[in-house]
Amino acid sequence: MANQSTGLTRIIKAAGYSAKGIKAAWQNEAAFRQEAIAAIFAIIIAFSLDLSIVERILLISAVMLVVIVEILNSAIEAVVDRIGSEYHELSGRAKDMGSAAVLLTILLALFIWGIILWSHFMC
Repeated sequence: MANQSTGLTRIIKAAGYSAKGIKAAWQNEAAFRQEAIAAIFAIIIAFSLDLSIVERILLISAVMLVVIVEILNSAIEAVVDRIGSEYHELSGRAKDMGSAAVLLTILLALFIWGIILWSHFMC
């Protein structure tokens, strides 16, 4: 059945579903917990450095993107696991692609942090 909620009620319900998703990721996904804690420390570092607002936004956005992609990867893994525990090539491929997305996002974040910190402290 389609969701009949509209306006503010829909927004409140959506916020509740989002909170449930974050709670589930925290409780069930070690990688999410590690990346969330790393993101908190990275955000603290970004605010403690003498950077421009654009540089600070880039640093924080990069680490938040890692957390977002990890949640999406966890959702893919949960759906694949829900379908069945027997091996299927497409299930393995889906999980591997989700993992690759997380890796590429981490590499992007490291690149952004490296370029900004290098240009700020080495030049």
